[in-house]
Amino acid sequence: MFQVTTADSRSPAPETRDRILDAAEALFVEHGLEATSMRMITSQAGANLAAVNYHFGTKDALIQEVFRRRLTELNRQRLAALDRVEAAAQGQPKPSQIVEAFFGTSLELAADTVHGGNTFMRLLGRTYAEPNAFVRQFLAEEYAEVLERFLGALYRSLPGVPREEILWRFHFMMGAMSYAIAGTDALQLFAGTFDDADPQRLMPRLMSFLLGGLRAPLPEFAQPDERPGPDVA
Repeated sequence: MFQVTTADSRSPAPETRDRILDAAEALFVEHGLEATSMRMITSQAGANLAAVNYHFGTKDALIQEVFRRRLTELNRQRLAALDRVEAAAQGQPKPSQIVEAFFGTSLELAADTVHGGNTFMRLLGRTYAEPNAFVRQFLAEEYAEVLERFLGALYRSLPGVPREEILWRFHFMMGAMSYAIAGTDALQLFAGTFDDADPQRLMPRLMSFLLGGLRAPLPEFAQPDERPGPDVA
């Protein structure tokens, strides 16, 4: 841990800024957005509150930048992957290719344990599971273009599937990815000692599961007049 000093000026500004972002990202994963204080962040980053105020102004702005610095590039890679599969398939990619373009890039980032990708994806997964109104709105804006492109591609590739079913399946896939990336603590509850949590092995496992869900038969719903009535004794 860096020692807290008043000599932030001795370090280049980008280094101080990145230390603050790295510290905030790790603490948000461990404690959550609400429970992480600015004092905790400055202590772990080896910075002072003045440096945080200089670079970010407020905690909300800091939270936004923690997400934006990696999410912007992740979404760019997702769109680039979709462009490639659409070009190769002359505008008609398979649904599985679309899913792989979106979730594959996420899982590649989650496998990065050296440059912070795994930490960020765990944070993103925790954020999905513990929604915060402010962050939810911010993420909705960040995802707007990406979701429009990917959902539109899925709608076109699955013309016989009702759009609401595609939305539900995409929602389920997002949930599965978020839960899997968040960690293996829950898995250990029913698996006991678990020593196969290598992020590199997560991608093929999860992609197989996601694609299986995408290909699953559509549910059959009872018509309104077919639903069972109240149980009369």
